Amino acid sequence: MPPQRTLAILKPDCVHQHLIGEVLRRIQEADFTIRALRMVRLSKAEAETFYAVHRERPFFDELTDFMSSGPCVPAVLEKENAIVDFRSLIGATDPNEAEDGTVRADFASSVQENIVHGADSPENAEREAAFFFSERELVS
Repeated sequence: MPPQRTLAILKPDCVHQHLIGEVLRRIQEADFTIRALRMVRLSKAEAETFYAVHRERPFFDELTDFMSSGPCVPAVLEKENAIVDFRSLIGATDPNEAEDGTVRADFASSVQENIVHGADSPENAEREAAFFFSERELVS
């Protein structure tokens, strides 16, 4: 089975708390290969486009306000079972429900300010990665 790719986003709270290096260290220690990485600041419109799947949810405005509130660090990660393994590494969306030792259990303050985003399916991983990176930017 070829390696799988997923998208991670180190969210504005991660950047603000100076946790980029710590989260990237954990990612690399979990045997992910980083194929692309950059720091960006999403506009409100870009955040709305990225999270369009949640447009009808009650938390949409709060989420897109938060994601456009400061810089974030999207990254394309690769390994076998990347999506499931990354979601296991970061823990449940609600840090109070995340297993001890996961990124969110250790660093997140709330369901919204939960340090990191991880794609939840192969289709979303591909779509989300393409939002931030062209195929040419993915280093193999």
